[in-house]
Amino acid sequence: MSPILVRPVREQLEHDRVIRLLQAKYKRKFDVGINPGHEQTAPVGNPPSPWFPDLVLQSTERSRKLLGVVEVETTESVNHLEAMSQWVAFSKLKAFFHLYVPTNAIDSTRRLSADLNVTVEELWAYQAVGDQIRFTLVQRSAAAEKARAAEAIERPKPVGARPAAAPRNGSAARARTTRSAAAKPARRAAPAGSSRRSTTAKAAKPAVRRAAAKTPARKSASRPQKRK
Repeated sequence: MSPILVRPVREQLEHDRVIRLLQAKYKRKFDVGINPGHEQTAPVGNPPSPWFPDLVLQSTERSRKLLGVVEVETTESVNHLEAMSQWVAFSKLKAFFHLYVPTNAIDSTRRLSADLNVTVEELWAYQAVGDQIRFTLVQRSAAAEKARAAEAIERPKPVGARPAAAPRNGSAARARTTRSAAAKPARRAAPAGSSRRSTTAKAAKPAVRRAAAKTPARKSASRPQKRK
């Protein structure tokens, strides 16, 4: 909570609820410390005068390196004094700065950030819809976009992922035909001699039939000749 602001009770309850929802969101990748309400358990900055942002994101490794800070604002806290005292300080840390504001305060947030040269890696809007809080990404800086693209490239592919299906075209069909032809066993070639014999026999059959047709039938020798 800001040391220079006293929110109405209803806004403070909504503010702390958003903090706890974001804690569950960011804990998938970071070690998350929170400072809801008047709590001051996760400091950042120099020890003599530390800051207590709403969420402090640290590395899960033993070094516990500071990676980012997240600030949640309400309608009352989006003002010039709050931006000058906190947003400027958080944007100068060697970590990314995410800012969450109500949907109706987006224009004011952008104007204040431009006037004070505040660099916000990600600007989010939140809105209460019934019993739920919905978050919408409004703006992301160029540096954040570049880091996100690099992270997506370095992310390993899940184990057991299926390869992309090959396009159904003529080349794929030809490749399948070639593989199936290679899989079938080759037929044994007939010996050269047997091939010549079969060819000669086939050629001789018509010749025999032609010769039989030209030869006249012999007269029977058993029939006796008549005397004159």
